[in-house]
Parts: sequence; C-alpha cells; structure tokens
Amino acid sequence: MIEPSKLKLVVISSRRIRWYVEPSIRPDDSRFGENPNRLQRHTQFQVILKPDPGNSQDLFLRSLSALGININEHDIRFVEDNWESPVLGAWGLGWEIWMDGMEITQFTYFQQAGSLQLLPISVEITYGLERILMLLQGVDHFKKIQYADGITYGELFMENEKEMSSYYLEHASVHHIQKHFDFFEEEARSLLALGLAIPAYDQLLKTSHAFNILDSRGFVGVTERARYFGRMRSLARQCAQLWLKTRESLGHPLGTISEPDQLVCPKEILEAAVQRVHEDPRLFLLEIGTEELPPQDVASASQQLKDLIMQLLDKQRLGHSEVQAFGTPRRLVVCVKNLSTKQAENEVEVRGPPVSKAFDGQRNPTKAAEGFCRRYCVPLDSLYKKVDGKTEYVYVRVMESARPALEVLLLNFLFFYYYCFIQDLPRIIAKISFPKSMRWNSQVMFSRPVRWILALHGDVVVPFMFAGVLSGNLSYGLRNTPSATVKVESAESYATVIRNAGISLDIEERKQIILEQCNALAKGVNGHILLQGSLLDEVVNLVEAPVPVIGKFKESFLELPKDLLTMVMQKHQKYFAITDDSGRLLPYFITVANGAINEMVVRKGNEAVLRARYEDAKFFYEMDTRKKFSEFRSQLEGILFHEKLGTMLDKMIRVQNMVAELSLALEVNEDKLQIIQDAASLAMSDLATAVVTEFTSLSGIMARHYALRDGYSEQIAEALFEITLPRNSGDIVPKTDVGIVLAVADRLDSLVGLFGAGCQPSSTNDPFGLRRISYGLVQVLVEKDKNLDLRHALQLAAAVQPITIEADIIDDVHQFVTRRLEQFLVDREISPEVVRSILTERANWPCLATKSAYKMDAMSRGELLPKVVEAYSRPTRIVRGKDVEADTEVDEASFETNEERALWRAFLSVRNKIYPGIEVDDFFEASSQLLQPLEDFFNNVFVMVEEERIRKNRLALLKKIADLPKGIADLSVLPGF
Repeated sequence: MIEPSKLKLVVISSRRIRWYVEPSIRPDDSRFGENPNRLQRHTQFQVILKPDPGNSQDLFLRSLSALGININEHDIRFVEDNWESPVLGAWGLGWEIWMDGMEITQFTYFQQAGSLQLLPISVEITYGLERILMLLQGVDHFKKIQYADGITYGELFMENEKEMSSYYLEHASVHHIQKHFDFFEEEARSLLALGLAIPAYDQLLKTSHAFNILDSRGFVGVTERARYFGRMRSLARQCAQLWLKTRESLGHPLGTISEPDQLVCPKEILEAAVQRVHEDPRLFLLEIGTEELPPQDVASASQQLKDLIMQLLDKQRLGHSEVQAFGTPRRLVVCVKNLSTKQAENEVEVRGPPVSKAFDGQRNPTKAAEGFCRRYCVPLDSLYKKVDGKTEYVYVRVMESARPALEVLLLNFLFFYYYCFIQDLPRIIAKISFPKSMRWNSQVMFSRPVRWILALHGDVVVPFMFAGVLSGNLSYGLRNTPSATVKVESAESYATVIRNAGISLDIEERKQIILEQCNALAKGVNGHILLQGSLLDEVVNLVEAPVPVIGKFKESFLELPKDLLTMVMQKHQKYFAITDDSGRLLPYFITVANGAINEMVVRKGNEAVLRARYEDAKFFYEMDTRKKFSEFRSQLEGILFHEKLGTMLDKMIRVQNMVAELSLALEVNEDKLQIIQDAASLAMSDLATAVVTEFTSLSGIMARHYALRDGYSEQIAEALFEITLPRNSGDIVPKTDVGIVLAVADRLDSLVGLFGAGCQPSSTNDPFGLRRISYGLVQVLVEKDKNLDLRHALQLAAAVQPITIEADIIDDVHQFVTRRLEQFLVDREISPEVVRSILTERANWPCLATKSAYKMDAMSRGELLPKVVEAYSRPTRIVRGKDVEADTEVDEASFETNEERALWRAFLSVRNKIYPGIEVDDFFEASSQLLQPLEDFFNNVFVMVEEERIRKNRLALLKKIADLPKGIADLSVLPGF
C-alpha cells in the first residue's frame, strides 16, 4: 500500500499542512464492483496547504515521483474541473489531474466554505488511492490490487461493493430516506440554536448523505434538486458563521494569518532599468506565466492582453509596429515589434486664466498671465484668446515632454496608494476578465495563479510587480523536461528559446499540428477523425506541445449507440473518434498528449480508461434495454419535479393534456395531432433510464434511440429528441411540427408552474434555469416562424396546473418572456429603441414582433421612417394630457377648413389599410399619405380655438391619427419623436 509518509515528506516544507486518509462514500458511483475504477466507497488521501506555498503543483508532481511514478513517461495533465458543493456553500477553482487519461487527483484552490470567503486561501489536493495503486501495481481492476501479502482488494471489499450498490441503486426506501433527511435537518437546527457548531455540522453531513441516496435512486429531479440544495446550504452557512464566532471567542488558538503586504518593485531596480534604455526601437515582450488556464480562457485572455497593451501604447504615445498575441494553457504572451524608447512629442493646447484676469484695463498682462507663461516656459506673445462656454480664456500651445519608454511603462499598483499615480502594466494585467476568477495569495484576482512574469524590452528587463511576482527574464517550459526553467537573454531570442523548449505558442499552429497528425493516424487504420469544432478548440488549449496518440478499444463496445460512445470519448475524455467512409464508428480513438512521453505507456493507460468508461456505459445500457421504453414512463413518478407541482410524470401528463389546444394555436395540421399525442405520452421518459441518469447530456438523444429500438416511428422518435431543444442559447431548434409543439408545451408548463410555485428568479439567482427556458421558448417561436398568441398559450398552461394560477402570475410570466425576447433581439444587434418600440405593442406575438423589429431597424437607416415618426409626434403631443376620449367620433359637418377635410380623408384611407398583424414597412408606407395633409393642417389650422365644438372635433381627429400605430409600434420611444 501507499505510505502517507512518502507524500508528507514532499509537502512538509509548507507553513501549514494537514494530511489525513479518509473513506469517501458516493452512492451514485455504485457499480456492483463491475467497473474497473469506480466504487461507491473509495479511499482518499487529503492534503490541505494553507496558505498557498507558491509551488503547490510542483510539490504534487514531486509527490508522484516519491511514490515511484516516472512522471517523464506519463501524460500528466491539469484539466479544468471547478469543485463546487452547493450543499456546503463551498466552491473553488482548480483541476482534475489526469494521468494517461485517468483522473487520479482533485486539485482545488478553495474560495468559499459555508458561503463565507476564505482568507487565506486553502489548497486541497485529494489523491485517489485506489487509482494510484492500480497504476503502481500495473493492474486493470481495483479488485486485483494487492491489499496485503496474499490478499487482494477484491477479496476484502467486493461483497461490500455488491451489497451497498444493491442498496443504493435498488432497495433504499425513498420514503424512509426523505424522513431521515427531515430528521437530520431538524436536529441540525436545534443544535445551532444551542450554539453547537460541530454536532450541527455533523447532522448537516448526514442530510447530504441522505440526499445522495435519494439522488442515486433517481428521485430528485432537476427542479427539486435546487430546493434541497437551498435547505442544506442554509444550514452550512449557519454552521460556518457559528464556528467563526466560536473560534473568535477562543482567541484563535491555532493563530491567524494576515494577508501579506503587496510588494512594490524596488526603486533601485527601476532606476537601473531606466539607465539601460536603448536609443533604438527594440522588441518588447511580455509573458504572463500561470498554472493551467481553462481552455476557453486562453484565446480570450491573450486577445484581451493584446488589445489592452495597444491601448496603453496609444495612450502613452509610444511608437511601434506589429503587435502579436499568443497563448497556451500556461502562458499569455504579447510581442510589440520596434517599440520606441521614447514618447513621441505631442503639441497640446493648455487653457490659462480668464481674459478678465490675464489683462488689466489697459490690456497689459497681469501677474496671473506672467505666471501662467513662466509655468509652461512660453513667451507672453504666444498667448491667444478663446471662448469656452460663456467665458473667454487665454491659451498657449506647448510640446509635451518625451519620457523614456520604461519610465512610461513601469508603474506599480501600490504607487497609486502612496503617490496617487496609476500604474499601467499591473493595471493592464488586472483588467483581463475571465468567466471565473480566483484568489490565491491576496485579493488579486485572475483565472488561475500567476507564477512568473517575463518582461523584456530588447535585453533590458522591464521591472514591475503583479500579485507579488516580480518580472524578470526567466520562463518555464514543460514540467517533465530538462528545459523546465529557461533564461531568456533578450526579447528577440524568446521565440527561439521557447521553440527549443518544445512549446508551440501559436494557437493556430497547434491546431494545424493536431489536425495533420490526427488525420495521418486515422488514415493508418483506414478511417477519418470525427471532427467536432468545439472539441478541437478545447484540446488545442489543453496542451503546449501536442502529441497525438492513437488507441484501440474492443469491437464489442460498438454494439452500444454511437451517440453514447462518442459522447463518452469527446465530453469525458477529450478524445477524437474515428469513423469509416460511411460514417460508422471504428474501434479506435485519438488522444492528444502534452510533450514528450512514453507513447506505449500513454496509449495503454488511455485504453484502460476508455475501457472502464465503456464498461460503465454498457452497464447502464444493459440495465435499460431489459425493459421496453414505454415502461420508463411510469418511473417518472419517482422523480420529483417540484413539491407543489408534483413529479415528472405529473408534469408530462400536463404537457400531454395541453398539446391538443396548443397545436391549434400553433396552426399545426390536425392530421398530426395523434402523432403529437403519442409522442407526448412518451416524452421525457428517458429521464428515468440509467444511461440518462448517469449521462444527463444524452437526455432526448437516448429517448430517440430507445424509441426507434422499440419500433416507434421516426416522427415520434425525433420529437422525443426535439422536446429538449434548444438546450442552450445558440443551440439547434426543433425541425418538426411535432417536436415544436412538445418543446413549447414543456417550456410553458415549467414557466407558469414554477412562477405559480413562487420560484421566480432574482437578479442574481436563477436556480431553476427559467431565463434559459424562456429564451429557448422565444428561440423556437421565432426561428420556426410560429406566430403564437403568448398570453393565450400561458393561459392554456395555467389551466392544467395543480395549483391556482392567478392573473397576476400570467402577467409576470408574460413580462418575463418579453424581457427574454428583448434580449434575443438586442443580441442580434437590433437598436434597443426599435426593440422597445415594437415590444411595447407586439410582445404578445414574439414571431411577429421579431419580424417587425428587423424591418423597422432596417427602415431606421432610410428616409421614410424618420419623417413618419416626426409626423405622428405632432398630433400625439397635442392630444397628450387633453380630455379626449379614444372613442369620440369625428363630426365631418364641423370641419371649417379644406385642410381638415383633406386630413380626414387621408386618415380614412390609411386606417382602411391597417389591420392586426400588418407588416411595419406596409404601415409606414401607408402612413406616408398623412405627411403632406398633416403639414398643411398644422400650417393653416389652429386646434385650440375657443369654440368648444370645433376644438373637440379637431382634437378627436388628431387623437384618431395619434392612435393609428397602436398594436404596431410605440413611436414615442424612437429618436426624433
């Protein structure tokens, strides 16, 4: 077995270290002992480093060497995996650590626990001991591990795995476990009231285990999960707050650690660098070295860095030529060619005192004028006068002095604190934004810890500090190579030094290497890589030195669904699948290793990992195919949708009861109604299958597969997939009418039901994903050209709910969907004013509103729309606030002028052309008939005459004209109204 002391020796130099071995129970990993490396009970070696020692990753790699693992042979990767426990209100950013494709360790910089921010940050390294032992002993199944002399792991624990798997997956009483959860929660609250944080937390952990059992039994639906999490998170926060008070009352017996002072660049280093400034332009290079960035951050951050540097150069007037940006998982690089050593001189205008104070009554310069000229070293006769606002001032033109480039660039954050002087390079780095940022040694935030900074202008180090790291001329190569640390003598030599270290800086170059070598490997087995663009973009930013390796799996696995096999390869393992000329999967895959490795070792390891993954998939698939697909419908009764709204079966019955009327509202042919009903009777049944419970992203995909397998028609099978679409913004939408009806019905039910149950999202929290659901609803209606009456559809959904849905709830949902429609249109770069104008009148018809917004946005760049808007603005402003009823009739006999009569005739003509649903371009074209009559009317007719009968008649005429755009657009929000 592993000796913990070997691991301890590697990390003991850290100031604060805690290490311990503990069992980990995961009911949903139950496999009856059949999976080679997944167990419901496994053993973890936990290491806590607090505070971060600054070299946590290196300490980890050295610990692997201490265990006897040759890290130079294996492909060891830090793959983004941000640990989160909604139950405990704890989260952190970090990685899964893969060795030849298998996760062996979880590595996390914890940011919060109990919903409280951590200071200092804790680094947790969790070693999976069974998996590491399998690697060390060269066995392919946990049961073969030699636990002690003559005793295997399987002989000791296999029966435990079988029986506990049977309990967790088949026999645990949902009713009893629910009661356990409630009892543990109540006990925890009682203990919190008594001020006992530790036993309260113990009860909280028991609620968490009860929840995990419910989850393994398939009882907890997506919606209900959020409610359980909320209950447990509340307890965790209270436990953390109470424990904090307890430690404070004890005087923190283990001591405290304050945040380290942020170091500044020593003055003498800065002065020495300035003395070495070159007269001639040289290459400027900045490399920010980090621990492994998430793949999606690499390209974005490198582009941001380039843009920010260019802005800084323009601001400081530093001449240069081409600016290039590069990125890998461990470095962001920007190169500025021919960066000038001095600022370009710049003539600026400087304002002085007012003329009244600069000259006396005899027009002689005063002391104020003389002092102003002395300050800028200019003669008095260079003064000139200029009006600014309502005051006339004296001005001069002066040349701004040119400072050395290093002096311009070298500005450190703490100088802002001490000297109120903003520092540029650290500020530039700090401005790079990421979807998720973290702290590690201070309050500085970045995607992952910054470990080195290389900054050179020619052969001069550009000294500054960021996050406690002083820039220099050292860079770092691949960890498992002799060139792990490299010295860069000059910016010009950097590219050669890095290439010699085996690193490819350019993203497109790495992509080309991967494609060419993968295609060659696939061709070698008479196949083609199944290229998924998003996977390629991810893999290219997981490696700095791509080395594709081809592996093989047993052909018997090809009996599993293709979608299942490729999902496991692509999503879980980042592998490229290989197909033959007809698109059938071949029993091969390609993984992309990072740097020099032992190809045979890496291939063997990845093949073992994929075999275990496929054994998992096969285990679940065989469980599912023992039944007919229709039998899973009743099992939806065991998945809770929401406490007030019932189970998933209740939800799908509501959908089934809604689709007939909804089909009519969507103008679907009646001959498709039976197919819609049949599809609705099976929809979402795959949520109860073992495959979808384990691989949730296959929801809908497996429904389609199982339906076809059981002989259902293509139309029904496709609809069972399409009800899940779109899964996110930008995803595909249903193509068939049957799928459209189901997708719309499902989203309407969720929105109305959850709003009625009080689950409206807040500005910062949307645990039930209602924004995504409503955006998807909008996307389906708009992209499939379905002109649905939204309010009527919401009322259909309200009628089938198990709770009373009041009219104000319908209003709230309607407004909520309208906001998503607004976002949808603005996302497509339609003017916000145009969007508001249309939605004020046509939000109830999302498809019509979208068409209208597109057309009005295009017309806003023409000549007609502004004229019509201005024309409608005049009658609208006149009648606004006046006592004019909308239904007041206009009396033609009361007209006194030809202009009134002409305007009335024009109004009648336009009104006859307007109808509900008229296209906006047709409306504006028709309204153009009013332009000249309105102009003539306002030039020759006075509206507010004293005679009441004439005045009211004219106001009634203008009111009817002002109301013409109702139901089409609110022109009052447009420019020019």
